[in-house]
Amino acid sequence: MCPNRDTEIATLTHKFSSVTLYKNSTVRYACMMHAIIACQMEFQLYPMDIQICPIYIESFSYHNQKIRLKWADNGVTINPELKLLQYNLGRPLQLEETDGYMPEKYGNFSRLAVYFRFERQIGHHLIQTFAPSSLVVMLSWFSFWLGLDAIPGRVTLLVTCMLTLVTMFTGMRADIPPVAYVKALDLWMAGCMLFVFSALGEFVVVKVLDVQYQYQVNKVPKVLPMRISAMEKGQCVGTVANWEGGTVNVRPRKPTQTPTTPGQVSLQGNGGPQPPPPTKQPTRRQSILSVAWTDTDTGIEKIMWREIDKMSRIVFPGLFLVFVVLYWPILIFKTS
Repeated sequence: MCPNRDTEIATLTHKFSSVTLYKNSTVRYACMMHAIIACQMEFQLYPMDIQICPIYIESFSYHNQKIRLKWADNGVTINPELKLLQYNLGRPLQLEETDGYMPEKYGNFSRLAVYFRFERQIGHHLIQTFAPSSLVVMLSWFSFWLGLDAIPGRVTLLVTCMLTLVTMFTGMRADIPPVAYVKALDLWMAGCMLFVFSALGEFVVVKVLDVQYQYQVNKVPKVLPMRISAMEKGQCVGTVANWEGGTVNVRPRKPTQTPTTPGQVSLQGNGGPQPPPPTKQPTRRQSILSVAWTDTDTGIEKIMWREIDKMSRIVFPGLFLVFVVLYWPILIFKTS
């Protein structure tokens, strides 16, 4: 048999073999043989891979002009009670009778070939791998509903999800031989870790935006009253305050001539006290780089980090659903 790792004829007190000679010069040799056959496996589609393992039987000493090997009428039979832990073993795919040329012996030798199909059972991996990893990714989405006042809980949740996926991925790699190429399971675990890492990166972004927002909110009430009090004391010319992106910009206002009518004296021309100019109320203008703005339709203040959290509650589940919809059909199509 070829290729094989270990082959021996079963023995108890003697070898389980027999030789029968028929009147028509037919010789029948039968024996019980125990063999460990090596199979070249490919794991690109693991854990939905299908392995095709051939077994070759050929004569070693006599070429095809002296001996011809043929399959019997019933071919190859498999014990129906045979059960494998990870594979479903179906009927042999193909039986072949060929001649193989051996250069070292300068001749063609009769050869029998049988191909077995091993289809891996996916139920174990659905329960132990795909379902838990999907739940861990969904668990990381709960952080979008936690406010920034719960920073320890939010960070702990995301880091725990990431470590859980890494531990799960490391344990699964120990179940299969190390290979140099990427497997289907590697793509799934990499996608899950990418989603959790993206949720952690989203938290960093909203925290930075919140720090900028708090800085501007605490800075504005200190600047605006100082400008207003200076205007009331007449220490500066009229000013205009403009709220832009959470920052108050104060610029001097040019004095304007007060229109006069006959019988009305201009206080400005006589050098009298000027009436306080009307102050312009601070207005907020929406900007792409602003950390806060006012909605022009509703008049409600919008804070960027809160809007990002609200969008993430929809974007992250939607992208993960797209990933699942693309992953499984492609994997099933390649398997079939």
